[in-house]
Amino acid sequence: MNKADLVNELAEKMGISQKQSRKFINTFQAILTERVKEDEIILQGFGTFKAWEQAERTGCNPRTGISCKIPARRSVKFKPGKFLLRDLNLSK
Repeated sequence: MNKADLVNELAEKMGISQKQSRKFINTFQAILTERVKEDEIILQGFGTFKAWEQAERTGCNPRTGISCKIPARRSVKFKPGKFLLRDLNLSK
């Protein structure tokens, strides 16, 4: 599923226009991005988003085989919540 599919499904399930749905998703993304820079975001039962520092490391260019330094950067980790995991495993 891509963003356009999500916009369409959200609009259909909520009975709103695609324009409103897109605005909701874009606002939600902006808030998540802004807040995860400062602190972790906990969506009870769904999961937790947390920023973390990825250390500098040595990588290898697969085409040339030459090693290079990959600079340190910030990234995001997602830890699924109890109810999300339960729902994912119900179909088994």
